[in-house]
Amino acid sequence: MGFVTSKSNQLLEAGLNARAMRQDLVSSNIANIDTPFYKARDVDFETALIEKKKEIYGDNSGSSKLEMAQTNSAHLSGKTDFDSSKSTVYLRDGQMARNDGNTVDLDVETSELGKNAMMFNALSSGLQKNGLIFKSVIEYSAKV
Repeated sequence: MGFVTSKSNQLLEAGLNARAMRQDLVSSNIANIDTPFYKARDVDFETALIEKKKEIYGDNSGSSKLEMAQTNSAHLSGKTDFDSSKSTVYLRDGQMARNDGNTVDLDVETSELGKNAMMFNALSSGLQKNGLIFKSVIEYSAKV
């Protein structure tokens, strides 16, 4: 294990790993577009992040919900309708199977690739900004 600057960095890294896993699954779906009876797969990465959050921050409350800080009574409360009972990797439902039983839809898969790439870039940007903040603190400390 390397040097840990923040617990949030570990959570960001877990998010990046889950997004990389999703990239692999969507790419596999596209690669199997002509395979008879192949069922499109996806990953529920939110469940993986909840498990990682429990591991990093502990779960003394018994709740699998990451609470949103509410510093003012006028603030809106966070969403509470997330269902974490889904499995991590699942077959996508609701897509029409072709005559050969394959459920891969190229339009859906390319859309998922684009969304996943955008989220991966956002997570890596957040991780990079956290690193820059830590680096600036180290550099300033060396000057003092």
